[in-house]
Amino acid sequence: MKDKLLKKFHELRKHPFSVFILFGFVSLLIPLFAPVIGVTIVDALAKTLIYYVVALGFSLLIGYAGLASLGTAAFVGIGTFSLYTGMQVFNLPFIVSIALAIAIAIVVGSIFGFVSLRIEGMYLAIVTLGLSEIAVELFKNFPRFTGGVSGQTFVGISLFGLRLSNTAVWILIIAFVVLAMILTYNLINSPTGRAMLAIKNSESAAQAMGISVIKYRLTAFVVSTVYAVIGGVLYMSYVKFSIGTHWSLAISLNILAAVVVGGSKSIWGVLIGTFIIFGLDLAVFKSIPFLMQSQYANVSFIISGILIIVVMMYFPNGIIGLINKLIYKIKAKRLAKNSKVEV
Repeated sequence: MKDKLLKKFHELRKHPFSVFILFGFVSLLIPLFAPVIGVTIVDALAKTLIYYVVALGFSLLIGYAGLASLGTAAFVGIGTFSLYTGMQVFNLPFIVSIALAIAIAIVVGSIFGFVSLRIEGMYLAIVTLGLSEIAVELFKNFPRFTGGVSGQTFVGISLFGLRLSNTAVWILIIAFVVLAMILTYNLINSPTGRAMLAIKNSESAAQAMGISVIKYRLTAFVVSTVYAVIGGVLYMSYVKFSIGTHWSLAISLNILAAVVVGGSKSIWGVLIGTFIIFGLDLAVFKSIPFLMQSQYANVSFIISGILIIVVMMYFPNGIIGLINKLIYKIKAKRLAKNSKVEV
């Protein structure tokens, strides 16, 4: 019986999902240390994990489909206002409001996907930037749903008549993070992920192999948009406030930076990049009195820019590529040392 349990344990430990579930379990314990690390740090980590969900979707778009977009922040904004509209304007249940947000994401993602069939590269980035700016302006002109220039305050999530606390919402965030990691892992290791990568490497070669460009470009945009809208839903659930002007180009560029710095083809690389770009700013820079002054408020953008330049010049695979390279060298040295000992 003991041997069977040990065997089962080793099988579960080797399962690719086990490390994601372990990460989720460890993350669930973070609020318990709030008296030690501070509530501000916990809030910063919560926001960082929300942006991580958005960055995962963006990594599929740019890392696997090879499509550039600067409209990610607008999709997050749509997610925040979709939750507010569903729950506080139409009095819909939380689950139904999420379903409404996902339906909107599919429609918007499909529109952007069709646009990507006509243009690509820098021109696609410019078009998505224009569409995102249109979205920001629309946020200002529908005060009933978005609060206009003043933003909208959310009363919070209610399940079965009970208002969820921030700790309960934290659990919800972790659940979505783990789910996003598992879904992303499945997608990039599936025929769909390989087809996206083939289109990115050579569109003509992919078409010659019978891969439908329209199908997989639409899939990439829809999945990326759904991730971003879900991130918006989680943001509104936790922060309980959203203003249209916040979801501008700056957020989109930070998400791009997180993916590029960490490594666009790695789940863990995107996590590292998100913590560097968003986590350091929210948890460290904003708590330093010197950097809290208005004239130094954009220091984080300067640091992000320097990181992007350095990574693109010396580590094209991101920080995760550097880590993997160091691990490979350490293993190679150990093997060389062991072989000498045996001789």
